[in-house]
Amino acid sequence: MHDYLASRETNTRLHRALASSENASATVCGIHTLEDSLEAFAARYQLAALAERTLDVQYYIWEDDVSGRLLFQALMDAADRGVKVRLLLDDNNTSGLDDTLKILDAHPNIDVRLFNPFSFRTLRMLGYLTDFARLNRRMHNKSFSADCLATIIGGRNVGDAYFGIGEEPLFTDLDVLATGHVVAEVEQDFERYWQCESVATLQQVLPSDNTPRIKPSLPAFSDEQQIAADRYLEKLATTDIARRMSQGNLSFIHAQTKLLSDDPRKGEGRAAPRSLLPERLRRAMGTPESNIDIISSYFVPGRAGVAQILQLVRKGVKVAILTNSLAANDVAVVHAGYARWRKKLLRHGVELYELKPTQHPRPGIRDRGLTGNSGSSLHAKTFSIDGKKVFIGSFNFDPRSALLNTEMGLVIDSEHLAQRIHHRFLKSQRDAAWKLKLTRWGKIHWIDREDGQETELRKEPQAKIWQRILVLIAYVLPVEWLL
Repeated sequence: MHDYLASRETNTRLHRALASSENASATVCGIHTLEDSLEAFAARYQLAALAERTLDVQYYIWEDDVSGRLLFQALMDAADRGVKVRLLLDDNNTSGLDDTLKILDAHPNIDVRLFNPFSFRTLRMLGYLTDFARLNRRMHNKSFSADCLATIIGGRNVGDAYFGIGEEPLFTDLDVLATGHVVAEVEQDFERYWQCESVATLQQVLPSDNTPRIKPSLPAFSDEQQIAADRYLEKLATTDIARRMSQGNLSFIHAQTKLLSDDPRKGEGRAAPRSLLPERLRRAMGTPESNIDIISSYFVPGRAGVAQILQLVRKGVKVAILTNSLAANDVAVVHAGYARWRKKLLRHGVELYELKPTQHPRPGIRDRGLTGNSGSSLHAKTFSIDGKKVFIGSFNFDPRSALLNTEMGLVIDSEHLAQRIHHRFLKSQRDAAWKLKLTRWGKIHWIDREDGQETELRKEPQAKIWQRILVLIAYVLPVEWLL
């Protein structure tokens, strides 16, 4: 593990860029929210550009697109400066990246490892047929840490759909740039994943061909990609975070912050139940007294989750939930695991809001099966309690996050941030979501607000016929535990 305190005492470029977070202490961390997709990319790009010692990077999805290649190159550039780079990727979404990962791993300052790797590199589905119990468990964690001084935690993977390259989604995501003691906690967590039994070195998965290289270089952009990359980099230079980091006056909320992360043995099915994130999350957040706002791209509460929500409602807690509509959901079958509980939740006073799809769907976004990539309208995973505490991370409110995938996130004790999340929630309800209503005949209607006018819709709005068919099939199959 890297020496966190020693790094903080060094007057590095990154240390100067984060000078305004110096009020962080042994108990209080600096938190800067990354709501805008361009700012979220710029933050990662800046950390890579300013790093002088280490970069520890952990992701579920890393796309081979413009943003993915730009960040791969940023890691390579940092390694050329002598920065020690460790890249840990879940292998479920590395299809087509084998050659690129081999080039990165060939650099003397870059190590690449894969979580629960597939034995079959081309026909990966064969792996599910022969090793389903292991390969069904994935590493959903997302972190980007530099010099033991700063880390980015949140819901975004690496890919154009998450960073606004192309048409902007209506509602993107939420990350935080954190400084202070929580960075050491993230580094310690990265280390235990890096060394765990579920992780393999790239050499173990993709043996080197021993071809001598004068200098490893990444694949070049196509002409179209190069134009998009150049335009995007021009935008980056104008971002608020780039300007403020160059001046050392980036704004921070100072708050008590705690990392919650699953035991990596969850990837083998060997983690103790009390160590799983849902149980630890309940202990860390406490019991809501007045209200709870839940924002989750996939919301599959199950029987136990519904019981817990209704118990809160009976105690007078206002529960409001924002999730993807069927039309916006990139994993249509997951919607069945949520839809089966809507009437019961509405009947007991839970407020349900479903985000509308983007008006012009992004090319290339498609249904990605049970594991999904959530490149549609909503990908955030956050909730706030009583306007006092906030959780921001990778955890979806579904059985897969609870029982199968490893997850991580930050619990932040900040009224200021909780109120900001709440206002963002209200804005999404008003401007970009359908509110669900249960009629006196027990039917669900969707309330559409447009230009001050309300329209009541009687069917799943804008959903395609194949989506409805998939949901109907999933209703009758015993697959909720997989969703």
